[in-house]
Amino acid sequence: MRLAAIALLSVLFVAGCASSAGPANSARQIDRDVLSREEILQTGSRNVYDAILALRRNWLVTRGVDSLNNPVQVQVYLDDSRLAGVETLRQISVIDLDFVRYYNGREASVRWGLNHGQGAIYVATIR
Repeated sequence: MRLAAIALLSVLFVAGCASSAGPANSARQIDRDVLSREEILQTGSRNVYDAILALRRNWLVTRGVDSLNNPVQVQVYLDDSRLAGVETLRQISVIDLDFVRYYNGREASVRWGLNHGQGAIYVATIR
């Protein structure tokens, strides 16, 4: 009985190891919160707003209401400088772009503080 239990555990252990994702599989995973320079340039867009609209439209959408008196929108950062809402993305050219990253409300609030309940879009340029 004990030998059968050990054999069963060994089989389960080997099966578990065989089915786990190795480095080759994890490298193929796509980070849905980041847009690379290559992805953005492939859209043919001239500004960051149009590229995000084509690739990750949901980043631009306000989710629910934070406050009726003072509604909060998705914030935009360009190389650590806070701009304003998503409309400012229309003024940012894709030419010198490195990557764009979306932070959900919780992540953005941890990084930049209050008034980020709707999230933030961080635009990094090539320096």
